[in-house]
Parts: sequence; C-alpha cells; structure tokens
Amino acid sequence: MIAQVERLLKQLIGLEAESVGRQVIERAMRQRMQALAIATDDDYWLHLSRSSTEQQALVEAVVVPETWFFRYPESFSTLVNLALKRKAALCGSRPLRLLSLPCSSGEEPYSIVMALLDGGFAPAAFQVEALDVSARVVELARLGLYGRNSFRGQDLSFRERYFDATDSGFQLQARVRDRVKLRCGNLLDRSVLSGEAPFDFVFCRNLLIYFDRPTQNAVLDVLQSLLHEDGTFFVGPAEASLLTQRGMQALGAPLTFAFKRAAAAAPAPAAPVRVATPAFVRPSLPSPRVLPMTATTPALRLDDCASALAKIVELADAGRSAEALKECERYLCEYPPSADTFYWMGLLNDMTGQVDIAQDHYRKALYLNPEHVESLVHLAALLAARGDHDGAKRLQQRASRVSAPGVTRNER
Repeated sequence: MIAQVERLLKQLIGLEAESVGRQVIERAMRQRMQALAIATDDDYWLHLSRSSTEQQALVEAVVVPETWFFRYPESFSTLVNLALKRKAALCGSRPLRLLSLPCSSGEEPYSIVMALLDGGFAPAAFQVEALDVSARVVELARLGLYGRNSFRGQDLSFRERYFDATDSGFQLQARVRDRVKLRCGNLLDRSVLSGEAPFDFVFCRNLLIYFDRPTQNAVLDVLQSLLHEDGTFFVGPAEASLLTQRGMQALGAPLTFAFKRAAAAAPAPAAPVRVATPAFVRPSLPSPRVLPMTATTPALRLDDCASALAKIVELADAGRSAEALKECERYLCEYPPSADTFYWMGLLNDMTGQVDIAQDHYRKALYLNPEHVESLVHLAALLAARGDHDGAKRLQQRASRVSAPGVTRNER
C-alpha cells in the first residue's frame, strides 16, 4: 500500500519518497485516514485513487514547509545589487519580474519584496510571482499572519518596519503583500506558467533535492525557459552543481548560490582544478539531524537514532556494503531523514561505482545540513572526476570555510 502511495506522489508532484522518508509519507496517510474515518488501507487507496481532492489533501499532509524570513540572507543582499543593475539596464521600460517557487507560506517571496523596498525600489518597479503545489500554504501566505518561528537570526529589524504585532501573531503589511501574486499549481504542469513573460530573477531553492534525476531535468527545463537571457537563478546549497552541469555560471558571491547563463563565447578553459580524492571519512556519531516533531509524531529517542547509525558504520567498516545500504533504508523507514544517513548512502554507492545515485545522496545530506563536511568533500571529488572542476572548487571552498578553526556561522 505505501509503495502505491509513493508512486502516486511521484506521479503527482515528482516527489522521490526517499528524500522525505517513508515514515513521513505513512504518517501523512494515517492522518488522512483518521480524518476521513477510513479503517483499512485498501479502502483508503480506493478513495485516494478516485478523488483528486483527496490527492491534494495528501500532498498537503506530506509537504510540510520549513522556512523563515530571509533564509540565506546573503542571497537577498546579492539580489538587491543585481536588481539595481538590471533596473538601470532596462531604463525604466518595464518593472522587474521575479519568480519564487515553491513559495510555501510566503516567507521567501515576501522577503524578496522587503529586500527590494529596503534597497530603494519603488513598489511599482517590480512584481513577484509565487507558486506552490499546496493550496493550504498558499492561503496561509495570502493571510500573511506569522508566528515567531518565521523570524530567525539576529537581525529582525525588518519585523518592526513591515509587520504589525497582533494577539494572533505578526501581521504583514499590505504594502508588502500587494507586490506578490500568489497562485497554486504544479510546476510540472506546463500550462501553469505558460504565456508568462521571462523572469529577471528566479528563486527555486531546496525543491530539486526532492526529485529524481529525470524530474530534476524536467523542472530545470521549465525554469530555464522562464528565465530571461540576462536573468539570475537562485538555488539551494545542495543544488548548485546541477546548474553547473547544465552550463550555467555561478556568480561567485559566497553563500548566494546564484547563477547566470553562460556567455555565448566562453574564454579558454582554465587549467583543471586538482581535487584530491577524499579518504574514507566517518561522520561524528551520535549526531543525526532529526527533523522537528509534530504533535502527532511519537517521540523518538536520539540514542535509538545513534544506535541505528552506529550499526550502519559497523557494517560498512566490515565491508558488508549491501547490508549497510539496507540498514540505511531501514533507518529512513523508522526515523526522520538525517544528513549522516544520506552521506553513508552516497558513500556506499560511490564505492560501488553508482555515481549518479551517490551524487543525489550527497546532495540530500547537504540539504539537511549545508555544513556537512564529509558530503561536501566527497561530492567535490565526484564532480571533479566527472569534469565539473568549477563545482568541485566551490564545494571544497565551502568545506574549508566550515572546517576552519574559530570561524563562526556568521563569518562564513
């Protein structure tokens, strides 16, 4: 039954079940069965397969957003600088066009608006389009009412400028909400954004990590067709190498993960960057990154997670790779996804020559923990071996910054 649901979710939204963990999907299914008072798996599957409304409800139960305002703040500073240059190049011929997807409950597109307003842009000088597959989170974005969990980091001065405190939370002011056009839709449905004029800036961060390779390519085909020839593409930290493999050029600004189309006449390639193949690296244990629990999630003991990871290490050390991989899969069925587990899955597949699978697992580890040094180093080596020397160099630099003694998160 759960395998059927996983296949359906992949068909509907391109979701690779492994990226969120079978436990998350099964929990969402049980929540929906309880809400509908359906007792058996077979009865629920019959209802699900016949009802597009229930399919959407299940998608919304699985896709639980984890976002906040000004996530990756360096990217918003870079956006303002690039937008000022783009505005000058357009000479006022039209407003700037920006796209944010998946927009979740609105924190990212509204951060874009606030950054541009703080950068001196008039409200009429830009328009933000925002898309998400979940109708529920789009409605939350339209409401614009946020709790404290949406405000993280040390600089929260924007909250004083753009929000009004209420008994229910912080209400986003209309001058910000009005600059975002929200819509519900699936990016894989070509009709959703068909007919749109090209966008100057596209934000698509931490979405591709959930997809298998064919779906990643399909999504990137759509997004690149929507990007203006002089536009800029922002992705998540674990997705940067996907764009370099498609010939896009990183801007080089630290921690922004921003890309432009490659110049038509590229200069002669520089000498390849020599990237040493990393030694077998064991992540520190026990330190699984466990996702936040919901009210319906049974409490999980951290020492149980650590014991499960330790068993994976023991099997790998003994050269029992197939058994170690099975333990990784069992871990993902029983516990929330962790960076260490995906790292081991990447490493075990890397050792057997399954480089595409290994690369995807390293990226998933970096989505869960962008500072996972072992995944950074091994993915860098893998990219270098496949000829992506620029991507390898960037990952090595990130690994060096993370590993540097005395360097704090704000200094990286």
